Amino acid sequence: MNRVRVVAGDTDYESSGQGYEQRRRPDPRIGALIHQALGGARSVVNVGAGAGSYEPTDRYVLAVEPSAAMRARRVTTGAVPAIDAVAQALPLDDAAVDAAMAIFTVHQWPDPARGLAELRRVTRGPVVVMTLDVEGPSDSWFAEYLPERRAVEQDRFPTVADVRAALGGSSTVTPVPIPLTCTDGFIEAFYGRPEALLDAAVRAAQSGWQLLPDAVVAAGLRHLADDLATGAWDARHGHLRSRPTYTGPLVLITATP
Repeated sequence: MNRVRVVAGDTDYESSGQGYEQRRRPDPRIGALIHQALGGARSVVNVGAGAGSYEPTDRYVLAVEPSAAMRARRVTTGAVPAIDAVAQALPLDDAAVDAAMAIFTVHQWPDPARGLAELRRVTRGPVVVMTLDVEGPSDSWFAEYLPERRAVEQDRFPTVADVRAALGGSSTVTPVPIPLTCTDGFIEAFYGRPEALLDAAVRAAQSGWQLLPDAVVAAGLRHLADDLATGAWDARHGHLRSRPTYTGPLVLITATP
C-alpha cells in the first residue's frame, strides 16, 4: 500500500469543514462523560475549541482556537468567543484555570507533546483529552472499504501512551461508547448507518477524507455503495443497525497532577 505521510495540523479549516456546526453537533451522552471528567472545576480552558462542541455551559470557559473560520462558526452555535492562539503557546499564566479540555483536536496540533505540556502548565486540576486509540484493535467494518485510513490515522494521532506521558501525573483511559443515534458526525458515529458516508456533505465535516488520494476514496465509496445495493453489507454487518452503542477506538484520557 502507498501510505500518505501526514502530520498534525494537516487540515485547512479555512477552506474545508462546510456544514461542520450542523453535522458535528455535540452528542449529550458523550458530553456527559466529558463534563463528569472535568469534575468540580469552575474555570475551564478549551484548546482547539473549534465551533464550541462539548463546552460546558455551567462554568466559565476560555476557548482557544487558531482557525478564523472555526472562530466565526462559534457565532452560529452560540458559543463564547474564542482567543486566536495555538496549543503550544497558550497566553495564560501557570495554573490559571481549574481544568482543561481538548476534544478531537490533538492530532491537529503541529507539536502535540508541547501542546499537551502547555495544557498541564496552565491547569491546576484535570486535563481531559478525547482522541482515538489508533494502536488498539480495529474491528470496524470501515476498514474493509478504506484500509488506507488506518495507516493515515496512525501517522496523525499521537498514541495514548504519548498523550499520557506528555500530560504527566496520574491518568486514566476510558473507552467512550458511541451511541447509534450519535449527533456528532465523526466517521465512527456511523457504525450502524453506513449510507450516511456516501453523502458528500457528511464527509465534508470529517477531516480524514481529504488526507487520502481521491482515487482511493472513490474506490472505497464505490465498494461500499455496491455492497449496500446488493445487501452484502447487511449480510455481514446488518446487526449493527440495531446495536445501541459501539465501543471502539474513541477514548477519554483524564490526567491529574
